[in-house]
Amino acid sequence: MSEREEGDRLAGCPHPRQQTKLFGHAAAEAEILAAWNGGRLPHALLLGGPEGIGKATLAYRIARFLLSMPKPGAKSLEIPADHPASRQVAALSHPDLIALRRIASEEGKRPPSEISVEEVRRAISFFGSTAAMGGWRIAIVDSVDELNASGANALLKVLEEPPQHSLFVLISHTPGRLIATIRSRCRKLSLRPLTEADVVKAIDSIADEIPGLSRGEIKEAAAASGGSVRRALALLSGEGLEVRHLTAELLAKLPAVDGEALHKLGDKLYGGDSLYVFAEAVEDWLALAATEKGAAPARLARFAQTWENVRRAAAETDIYNLDRKPLVFQVFSMLAEATR
Repeated sequence: MSEREEGDRLAGCPHPRQQTKLFGHAAAEAEILAAWNGGRLPHALLLGGPEGIGKATLAYRIARFLLSMPKPGAKSLEIPADHPASRQVAALSHPDLIALRRIASEEGKRPPSEISVEEVRRAISFFGSTAAMGGWRIAIVDSVDELNASGANALLKVLEEPPQHSLFVLISHTPGRLIATIRSRCRKLSLRPLTEADVVKAIDSIADEIPGLSRGEIKEAAAASGGSVRRALALLSGEGLEVRHLTAELLAKLPAVDGEALHKLGDKLYGGDSLYVFAEAVEDWLALAATEKGAAPARLARFAQTWENVRRAAAETDIYNLDRKPLVFQVFSMLAEATR
């Protein structure tokens, strides 16, 4: 398998396409299975919900099911891991499956910040040919939020005139922000955050595949994950939990700012997914503060703008691999101003 960095994969963890188990989304699976058995499977599915709750796992589960050539009347979408379709999907080698995602151009480079229009055109060409196995052709877009404007328009054109026996599975962390014309051409399935128990089960199922994972901290990470397996795994990576604790302590002191503590926190944002953990903790705090009972409209607007600014600053720091410490000071400066 390629060693290039994948934008749709948490470093050091198995990719969702390699997972045959799905936790917490039985209702969504049942809905898809009923559509298949009733001959009503749409040409496009939009899987929406917070990041890290299993949308990609479900998308690849659907792909394995359809590419295994099932007959109507199937009782489950689950396909054994040793089935040829499962092995091909895990390796992204099935000729009737294409995945549009951010992936580094070569080993040692970072993935691009968006999915280019060239990737979408590759999918259009893919659907212009006959299915190699004589069945379904499937495109998974992970995530559709990362398409640039040209890519979104190109995708819309093929969604408007889909080939027979084709399926687009679009993954979105913020489906409400997608252009309405794309949303209107998809069957929408909204996936909810997982329960704490399901997060624990999901991590337990892959724990043996993650070197250095601390099993003793899984429950603590699950409790702080907000129902996201990705967030829980990030907390378990490196000093993730300590970063979250330090961030929470600093947030509790606002609008006061402790420069020495900010330096300490900044020093810890260089390993694993600590930057992601820091940004998520701040964004969660802002979302909670903005919706506090009795908050004035001006406060809501101020906190909403600060949330956008924090999200943008963290994304730029990650994409361009900028120094983390200035980001910490910048973020807490914005937070102090918003809370005064």
